[in-house]
This record gives sequence, structure tokens and C-alpha cells, in this order.
Amino acid sequence: MKKAIVVGSGAGGATAAKELQGKFDVTVLEAGQHFRPFSFSLETMETIKRSGLLISEKQIQLFFPAMRIMKTSDKMVLVRGIGTGGTTTIGAGNALRMDADLRRLGINLDLEFEELGREIPVSTAHQRIWRETTRRLFKICESMALNPVPTPKMGHYECCQNCGRCVLGCPNGVKWDGREFLKEALAGGARLITNCRVRRILIKSGKATGVLADAGWQRRFFPADLVILAAGGMGTPAILQDSEIPCEPRLFVDPVLCVATEWKSAFQNQEVPMPFVVQREHFILSPYFDHLSFFFNRKWKSRARDILSLMIKLADSNSGRVTGNKVDKTLNDLDKNRLKDAVALAAKVFGRLGIGESSLFLGTINAGHPGGMLPLAAREAERLHPDRLPENLFVADASLFPASLGNPPSLTIMALAKRISKICRTSL
Repeated sequence: MKKAIVVGSGAGGATAAKELQGKFDVTVLEAGQHFRPFSFSLETMETIKRSGLLISEKQIQLFFPAMRIMKTSDKMVLVRGIGTGGTTTIGAGNALRMDADLRRLGINLDLEFEELGREIPVSTAHQRIWRETTRRLFKICESMALNPVPTPKMGHYECCQNCGRCVLGCPNGVKWDGREFLKEALAGGARLITNCRVRRILIKSGKATGVLADAGWQRRFFPADLVILAAGGMGTPAILQDSEIPCEPRLFVDPVLCVATEWKSAFQNQEVPMPFVVQREHFILSPYFDHLSFFFNRKWKSRARDILSLMIKLADSNSGRVTGNKVDKTLNDLDKNRLKDAVALAAKVFGRLGIGESSLFLGTINAGHPGGMLPLAAREAERLHPDRLPENLFVADASLFPASLGNPPSLTIMALAKRISKICRTSL
């Protein structure tokens, strides 16, 4: 049986591993460890925060090893999930289909989305446990003709206990994440190697022969007939460029900025994050308790239970690059102006709640959805295979997206990975 190496076990990697195992002998190489949820209580973190010991977002990995922080050239915080399940374990579990740009290229993923709908439980059952303030925000957005929509979530949300810890690793097994697909792959015979960081792809006579990786203290070569690179929008470009395969300086990151206020006993920290979404042309608005801002931003002085926040997620410009361990990414004037418009809209929503602008404070700009450095073109729509790659090397993550989604990407990445896996099963 031919050997396939899948690099990464997040949305794209776990999906590819599940789809390929059986047709290929699959080995999944994961840079991180087995995922463990965040184990500290917010009360404990509040105590540490008051002590003045939390001074940099990079410290989060001391408490939560699965969450890693990088910073861009202009100090924007970039969040990555490192460990089994990738960033799906620290995401909000949103099941939004965001493939309009791909459709414009001629890529129709209807079948793959239908398959995912049968394989992953998706519902808006969390709506029954929304807190009163969230219900009021939803009605306010309706009254402003913003067309809010309850967010479909991946998982068994009819069992949700409203602990608010989705993005810290659901402790109750309610939220679905990529580890479920990984388990299916392993049950079918695939192998998983953790703490194994792929450095580069080895290429000979126009074909990938395998990958070179640091496995523990050893540098190892893993031979392969097929390589699926799904190391994420920052990890994949670094590996490709170290393999002398150029990428494009079109990095997007979907910046997040939260607009917050003190609201006694809001308990947003104990509620499903992103319970509903307002879609605008260049950004979304959604209720969201920003743990990074709460832990490290000194403007967030109130107790966790007394903070109410609206998240802005921006579809930023495609301009930036990853080089080794460095990220060169700045928000240009257009991005900044759109962010200002989004802040103004959030302020209007809060105004309908009786909160003046002087009572609002901003969070830390952070981002966790990088991609775009290997964008697909229309000529590549049939095989989903960028021309510059060896014929047996595929990418299955947000690096392929032609533009920022400004929205949660996991479901769309999984649909892409499914299609790519089908292509590999039939053509290799």
C-alpha cells in the first residue's frame, strides 16, 4: 500500500487522514502534543492577573500549552493551536459555510458540505440557554436591520452546560473538534506521531519523496508517495519556502478586536462564545468574551463576570508574509478604516442597550485565521493543486483561500480537504 504523510492534525489534516486511510497507509505528523483543555479557573487567573504577573500574551502557553502566540512586525497578536486537533480545539465550534470566493473560481463543494453535514452534528440548540443580555443584543441587532443569525455549532449543544470554555477546550465533550476525525483515521489503521515538527519536503525529479522532521531530539526522514501539507496558514508557507517552493506575500489573518463595557453580572464568560453573528460586507459582529484581552489587557479591569463584549472579525487585505518564524503583517489604511467603521457599529449596538461611548473599552487586536499565501487560481479549480507544487504534494488548509473570509474557516477547510482527498484517492 502506498504511504501518505499528513502534516498537521487540525481541520484539514484530520479530515485528510480520515479520508485517505485505507486507500493509503497514513501517518499523521503533529508538531504539538495530545491536546489538554485549559485547566485553570478564571478566578485563579484573575488572582494572578491582579498580582501583575501577566504581562505578555506569550505567557498563555505556560498555562495552556495548546495555545501558542506569535507577534507580527507591528506587534499584532497571532493565536495558533498546537496539538492534536489543531486550532479546532480552541475555536468556538462554528459551522459556517464560507466558500463564495472558491465558487467564483469554479470550485463547487456542495457534495463535500453535504457529507460533512452527515458526519458532524450541527445545531443552534445553544439558543435555548442564551442569557438575557444576549437575547437583548440579538433583538437590538434585529431592530437595527442587521439581520443577526444564531450561529450553527459543531457538536452536541443540546447538552451544553453554558460554561463558556469552548475556546479553552470544551471540558464536557459537547463541542466537536478535529480530534474526532483523527480518531476515525487511527481506528482505521493510521499512525499518529506527536512532537514531530516537519521542517521541509524532500523533492527529487519533480516528486516529493517524503518529509524531514524533528521528532523529539532526532531529525528523521519519513518517506512518502503522497504528502498532504495541512500545517495551517502560517506553518504551511514556512515549510514550503524552506523546501524552496515559493509562496506569495498575500497573508491574511482575520483580525479580531473586541469592544467591551462593564455590565454587572453579564456572565458572558459563562456563555457559548459567538452565539449569533451579524454579517457585514467586510466584517462580522458577534458577542464574545475575549480571554486574551481579559488576561493581559490592562483596560479590562472589571471582573470577568461583569464584562460584556462584542467581537469584530475583519476580512483584512491580502498583504503580508511568513518567513521562517517571523510574520510580516500590518493592517493598511483600508483595514484600519474598516475596523473603525466596525467599532462605530458596535458602539451603536451598545448605545441601544443604554451604554455610552465613554463607557466602552477596546480589547487587544489578535488574529487566529491566517491563510492566503498559496491562493488557488481558476486554472487550478479541477485538481485543487497549485501549479508550483510537485504532483504528489497537496496543501489542505487556509493557505489555498484566495482572500480573507473574515469568518470562521474550519468547515470550509474541511470541505476542501475532503475534495483534495478524493482527488488523491483517484489519481495517485
